[in-house]
Amino acid sequence: MTQTAAWAEHTARRLLAEPLPRRWAHTRQVAAAARTLAPVLGPDADLVTAAAWLHDIGYAPALAGTGFHPLDGARYLRDTEHAEGLLCRLVAHHSCAQVEADERGLGADLAREFAPAPGHLADALIYCDMTTGPDGQRLHVDQRLSEILARYGPDDVVNRAITRSAPLLAAAAARVTRQLNQARCAAPRRTRRPLVPAAAP
Repeated sequence: MTQTAAWAEHTARRLLAEPLPRRWAHTRQVAAAARTLAPVLGPDADLVTAAAWLHDIGYAPALAGTGFHPLDGARYLRDTEHAEGLLCRLVAHHSCAQVEADERGLGADLAREFAPAPGHLADALIYCDMTTGPDGQRLHVDQRLSEILARYGPDDVVNRAITRSAPLLAAAAARVTRQLNQARCAAPRRTRRPLVPAAAP
């Protein structure tokens, strides 16, 4: 593990492990998924792994400001940790956060403070988050979307945001799955491993 990813793991553990053990379990497996993307991310693998560790730190009680975890987490990384700008942007916009920010009336704040991350990096983080369940279990993206909708009632802002962003999330996960499959086919047979598909057949 590189220095950036190691720092990110330490930071996430400090903020999440004790107060939010279930969120920490999810985070650990999102980071594990990110490590599997090294064949398609190349030199960006460390950055995405760090973002995977940090994507949900905004849920930490000590960081809650707006109550919108992507923005709260990204602000903490920028203002307190003085983290790299692109890392802050990945956390701020992870899993189509702009859609939920708009629903919460925070869309202008998010867009003004943090530009969206490059598409291929955003896709990678979506894949990791949207194929990992709340307890760290591996899920198909459609199962993940369904369980989020089940946890939040139809009148909840999260439900509305996920309903709007679901096609974008599924498409991003599918793109990464195709890239992983192509990398697996191009690799020597001894290195091939089964992948979690982005959607159930």
